[in-house]
Amino acid sequence: MAGNISAAEYKERIERLKQLMAEQELDACLVYGDEYRKENLRYVSNYWPLFERGATLVRKHGDPIVIAAPEGELMCREMTAWDDIRLLPQFTCVTVPDEIEYPQANYTSLKVIMDELRAQGPLRRIGISGIDAMSAPLLKSIKDSLEGADWIDAGDLLFRLRMTKTEAEVECLRTAARIADAGYRRMIENVKPGMTELELSAFAYGECMKQGAESVPFIVMASGERVRTIIGRPTSKVIEDGDMIMTAIAVQFEGYVATVGFPFVAGTMSDEQRAFIDLLVEAEDIALSKLKPGALQRELVQAVKGYFADRNVTRYDLYPPLHGCGLAEAESPYPDENSAASFEIGMTVNTDISLFGHPHGSNRVEESLVVTADGYESMSALVRTLSANWKKTGTVSVG
Repeated sequence: MAGNISAAEYKERIERLKQLMAEQELDACLVYGDEYRKENLRYVSNYWPLFERGATLVRKHGDPIVIAAPEGELMCREMTAWDDIRLLPQFTCVTVPDEIEYPQANYTSLKVIMDELRAQGPLRRIGISGIDAMSAPLLKSIKDSLEGADWIDAGDLLFRLRMTKTEAEVECLRTAARIADAGYRRMIENVKPGMTELELSAFAYGECMKQGAESVPFIVMASGERVRTIIGRPTSKVIEDGDMIMTAIAVQFEGYVATVGFPFVAGTMSDEQRAFIDLLVEAEDIALSKLKPGALQRELVQAVKGYFADRNVTRYDLYPPLHGCGLAEAESPYPDENSAASFEIGMTVNTDISLFGHPHGSNRVEESLVVTADGYESMSALVRTLSANWKKTGTVSVG
């Protein structure tokens, strides 16, 4: 295993999880994940299953046990921070109900694993992180492996651990944001009437992978009348002169996801479109002025919503203007106008300043940021450039 997140940091994460387990009197904690809900599993083990399921069983003493399935065993050994890997038949392919035969698989069973842990000490209360992501049959087989135990939903423990980031995690997000910037820049430089949305998005996909993206979880894209879809996927629709482009790129690097988005227009921009983009740029400036350690998160939300109310566009303001980012594109915190929490140094967040259904367009500004002692650091140099150039020239210029 190599990369920004060291083996020592994974050990430290497990120790912090054990502290939270002790507070809730948990004797063990099973952290589940798969290709689609990878975040918590990757946080504790660096394992990201492909097709299959995975888990990490954290016990009171000793290193964790990583649970995988046969087809991905070697990939698991290549990725994971831990040496003890067990294969279970219940963890094979997520997407099919069939029982798949792997005649060379060296399977164990959940009962064998639980008996091994019980030999080390009582197993009365066991936490599960990822109950919401696993199938009912899998959850039943897990619970049936240890009679008499209380199984506790422990998802909140992982969300608490992931709320603030280490410098190594922030560095992963910085890299993801830099790659996303490169892909977004390519779209702005190459957009022209007559191409399809799929052709435009291909500039971003190709550039992001060339720049070292581990994955591009999504490219949101819509043009013209389609911008009302809020989170539309790129289609074969032909982009016409004067079409507003609503797009955002999410880039994953070593598990960490940063997102970038800024409105632009193919061909000729109207005065009405220009005024609409002004609203979003000014609203983001207001949001950034409220982003600092110790500040109440609700004050940022209230400031943006107050600005939109003053401009009579509240009916187009559909959700809060900021959310967390990290191992998921959107994660805690996700504050609203009543949130009691404060920003803390090391939190990483995305602005999501958006208006949808407005007569002159629908769009958003997205930018990945980290809360610092001095306020915040933008991890997207491109959004800062686009915003500054917009205020100077009224054009979406990457130079």
